[in-house]
Amino acid sequence: MMHFISDTEPHNASGATIGGKAGNLFRLKELGLPVPHFVVIPWETLRADISESELITGLLDSFQGTRHFAVRSSAAAEDGAAFSFAGQFDSYLCVAPHELAARIADVRQSAFSERVMAYRKHHGLSDAGGVAVIVQEMVDADAAGVAFGANPLTGNRQQKVINAVSGLGDRLVSGEVNADEFVLEGNAVQSVPADGRQTPALTDGQVRQLGRILDSLEKALGQPQDIEFAVRNDQIYLLQTRPITTLKAGPAGNYILWDNSNIIESYPGVTTPLTFSFISKSYEVAYKLFSAYLGVSELVIRKNERVFANTLGFLNGRVYYNLKTWYHMLAMLPGYSINARYMEKMMGVKEQFDIPESYRLPKGRAWWSIAKMAVQMLFRFRALPRKRREFMQLVESTITEYKAIPFAEKSADELMHLYLNFERKLLLEWKAPLLNDFFAMIWFGMLQKQCEQFTGGGNPNLHNDLLCGSNDIISVQPVHRSIAIAARIAAVPALKDLFVAKNEHVIHETLSTSNDPEFIAVKAEIDRYIADFGERCVGELKLETISYGQEPARFVKVLKSYVETGITGSQFSGEREDVIRTNAEREIAKHLKGKTIGRWKMQLTLRYTRELVSARENLRYERTRAFGIVREIFTYIGKRFYSDGLLGNARDIFYLTKEEIFSYIEGTAVTQDIKALVALRQKAFQHYQQLGPLSERFATYGVPYDGNDFFSIDRVEMPEGDLKGIGCSPGRVTGRVRVVADPAEVSSLNGDILVTTSTDPGWVTLFPGASGIIVERGSLLSHSAIVSREMGKPCIVGVTGLLKNLKTGDEIEMDGSTGIIRTISR
Repeated sequence: MMHFISDTEPHNASGATIGGKAGNLFRLKELGLPVPHFVVIPWETLRADISESELITGLLDSFQGTRHFAVRSSAAAEDGAAFSFAGQFDSYLCVAPHELAARIADVRQSAFSERVMAYRKHHGLSDAGGVAVIVQEMVDADAAGVAFGANPLTGNRQQKVINAVSGLGDRLVSGEVNADEFVLEGNAVQSVPADGRQTPALTDGQVRQLGRILDSLEKALGQPQDIEFAVRNDQIYLLQTRPITTLKAGPAGNYILWDNSNIIESYPGVTTPLTFSFISKSYEVAYKLFSAYLGVSELVIRKNERVFANTLGFLNGRVYYNLKTWYHMLAMLPGYSINARYMEKMMGVKEQFDIPESYRLPKGRAWWSIAKMAVQMLFRFRALPRKRREFMQLVESTITEYKAIPFAEKSADELMHLYLNFERKLLLEWKAPLLNDFFAMIWFGMLQKQCEQFTGGGNPNLHNDLLCGSNDIISVQPVHRSIAIAARIAAVPALKDLFVAKNEHVIHETLSTSNDPEFIAVKAEIDRYIADFGERCVGELKLETISYGQEPARFVKVLKSYVETGITGSQFSGEREDVIRTNAEREIAKHLKGKTIGRWKMQLTLRYTRELVSARENLRYERTRAFGIVREIFTYIGKRFYSDGLLGNARDIFYLTKEEIFSYIEGTAVTQDIKALVALRQKAFQHYQQLGPLSERFATYGVPYDGNDFFSIDRVEMPEGDLKGIGCSPGRVTGRVRVVADPAEVSSLNGDILVTTSTDPGWVTLFPGASGIIVERGSLLSHSAIVSREMGKPCIVGVTGLLKNLKTGDEIEMDGSTGIIRTISR
């Protein structure tokens, strides 16, 4: 009579109790995976009155020639989907033949130990059921360890985490030695050897093989697995597998990567539902239009409506790019079918997602689409200056028309139709800015590449230096104008005293009622400024923002800070940026001496890059002006709802979505008590505000709002040593850090180095008082980079971990050329 079940037999024929771990080993064998020879002694055998010598004799016959064994438990609930019982039962390695009987008895008795009983009680499990015993051939391992089919700490199902040590794995489990850690993502292996050792326990090839094993197990068993393994002579043996019980239950699919490193510049902090509902539609339309420009067929665009509709995410009230949909849009482009990896590299994609096969065009059709698109883009590029002029004329005429409309006299229904007409007339006609952005990216990249090529990379910031002092960027005009007004105020003692002694509201009221010619003149200057730049303020693309046009005292506060700190036009003469630009032109001319073709190429590239980058910033201001009209329309709808008793406050309108507002006006609302809806939203958004900023980049699985960690820094590459970002504007300065969260709370920087998470054009009024600017988010073409170059202020953007490493009062040295930030003292 056989008292155990061998791995060569069907394990479920007898109906014996073999436990979870043994059942998993049989599954591994059935899947054809390498498992050392094992047998299972069922619970029924251990309970029966069987001769010990008979049992051991049978076991040794099954393992002829084996010198050492592993003896492990296999309880009914062990290694299941819900409970692992990890470390609760006794297990023994390197068991000699004469020790088998004693070790089998020890494992059996461990099922009734105090710790196991406490574990069962804690998890609400019954005390019934004993333990089967696994006897397995011991692998004399060169290395051993554990591997997880998903990151057990973060829940990231795109990462596999492997811990391994040289020799037997019991040293890893016991904590006797530190393990080497390997993180496998895609085909990339990141290894962290323990204790600074140079030779890791596993080769990259072995790590990738474990990755393939984990993939096959997840596919076969339905969820990511936690395996134990041993390696002998480059052969991997599996010792056990179990589900990762710490992973949240739910679909492993619907993996989304979220990132706000660029969009936070436009939508910082918590953003209201109205703004998100407005911009999400704007982005959808823009990406559809842009994809069509780049050769994506109308049929493909129509088939993928959901992709374009979900380019943005709204997480804890904060706006994020959905990189999965962005990647899917990239994959629709004809060039992706020809060379996917090149396209990903060119567009800066670090993450790959599964894409529908239908996206991929046959290569012949892809080449034809690219050729056709290239010809079209050439004509579009040649026509771009004209298209920009026409667009600017359209913006000017439309905004002039709308500014003349008495919104206060209109009903909610009339205001809604005014918005819809504005959307059709202007917001959906955004071709010129889209094309300009695309060509700005292309030519900027070409300028950077040519500078590296012609100089051998000796000056990594040369392309930025060449763009300094453009003098045609509208973003710096508000600073010049506001400083000029402040200088005029400071020159008149009575005005200066007023601005120093009183708050902004009193100042504005005094200027509005005074008969003094100097006061009247300054008030006229302020009114002209607000007429020209009243929408240029912090958070200017958020509809809930109160602009200078809506509340002029906010601009008066900026002037007050300039007067108090003595900021003058002489600090902003433009001489420094002219010197930087001239020196850069001399340097490139020196490298191109005698190279006629190279000089011609550089002149052409530089000309177009300067033109496109300046136009990009200027067109962004036209978007700001257009958004200002939308802000006015919805502000007046809010006032109308408030006067009709529908809202408790006119500004409550921003807690409703555009669709909810219009459906309420048209009688299709599913919620009629909008006061209650607003109260619910306000409570939620207050909570989001208290929770603080989310991680710059993080992943979600399944339903994004269900159990995912928005604060995880698992996807953020934290720096080691000196902080380093993207040098955007040259200059080396040493100074004191001033961390600023809200520029409205700061009157002046007094020569400190401005450090912040992100900036938008409204921050520009703080730049004159800063000796340097460092921004956690952003790129070479972000607003802070462009305006800093124009002002000749040292600037670094894209600094990972900036606000976690620097605090107000720290003394640092920053180099706007190299992007390196060195801490001097804290």
